Amino acid sequence: MYKILRKDAAPHMARRVLDGMEYLTFPALEETGLVRHMFGTRVGGVSRGKYAEVNFSYTLGDEKEAVDENLKRAAAILGRGRSLEDFVMGHQTHTDHIRVVTEADRGKGTVRERDYSDVDGLVTNVPGLILTTYHADCPPVYILDPVRRAIGLAHSGWKGTVSRIGKRALEVMGETWGTDPADCICCIGPSICRDCYEVSSDVAEAFLSAFGERTGEERYLYPGKEEGKYQLDLWAAIRLTLLEAGVPAGQIHVTDICTRCNCGYLYSHRVTGFERGNMAAFLMLEEEKGEAHAAPE
Repeated sequence: MYKILRKDAAPHMARRVLDGMEYLTFPALEETGLVRHMFGTRVGGVSRGKYAEVNFSYTLGDEKEAVDENLKRAAAILGRGRSLEDFVMGHQTHTDHIRVVTEADRGKGTVRERDYSDVDGLVTNVPGLILTTYHADCPPVYILDPVRRAIGLAHSGWKGTVSRIGKRALEVMGETWGTDPADCICCIGPSICRDCYEVSSDVAEAFLSAFGERTGEERYLYPGKEEGKYQLDLWAAIRLTLLEAGVPAGQIHVTDICTRCNCGYLYSHRVTGFERGNMAAFLMLEEEKGEAHAAPE
């Protein structure tokens, strides 16, 4: 079991298990019936050693066959008939770059080479495509526009947060499909928490330059545990960018699970560096009634 940070609060995420694979979900997204999603944990896969038990990344040295099997198990959770061919993977380099994903991108990063790079955010209105981003301390941001039936998923580390990648994803969705942030449900997933995330003065200055000083629920920066250091609340900063974009406060849902506090259950780069695997966030738009998905032959 994992440690949550706000034991007196209603749970913001739910623990699920299917065929031995454990994953986390947001009830706020589940209740819409419009999407399938999950945030993977380390439990229930076939990877070994420092990647045990679940690793979703092909780039950290794990066996390809193990990663394939872990992703197949995630695909089964996300829908009957889903397979490796349905994933679309980001190519994360801590940018604010957003890719509009189309049917032509199906399978890129799993069974097909990606023909793009430097992409930390993915948006689509194509049902059945599984948007995928990788995580090991940086938060994922899930976005659902239930009116235009479009979704977005972003990897929002400190550089992406300073650049307002969540807001940028909403802007791209607006430019592409007419998304109004006021309609959207946004969820900020597991990452390193404020008490565990100590940063240097240059990072603090970047945030102060981007957002200014904030108080109350908008406060994101606190004195560090030693001179010249600061504690950074990424969840609060990302929430701030979504509010700026026009998402109502009641439609923003923030996790209460820290990766570093739960480094046996979730990967934490702060704990192990690159001697680890990667978790992943997955988001897929459900097909409307009457649509059919042909399973790959």
